[in-house]
Amino acid sequence: MEQFGGLIIPLGFLGIFYFLIIRPQQKKEKKVKEMRNSLQVGDDVVTIGGIYGKVTKIKEDMITIEVGADRVKLVVGKWAIGSVITE
Repeated sequence: MEQFGGLIIPLGFLGIFYFLIIRPQQKKEKKVKEMRNSLQVGDDVVTIGGIYGKVTKIKEDMITIEVGADRVKLVVGKWAIGSVITE
């Protein structure tokens, strides 16, 4: 019985670490993945680099966004989309 007494504290810390750090991060990653998979042509987006644009074409892993008044088209990876702008 005394052998297992030394395991209680490390297992407790492991449980706390999981519920305070790992699980919330997994939930956040799942939400971002769902957002990126639900992108549609015409959505206003912000890349992780801070570029604002409108989605004009979606391929499997690449997205073309239209940027600025000159309507410059940039091709970025789907992973580079940081958020969708909702008005």
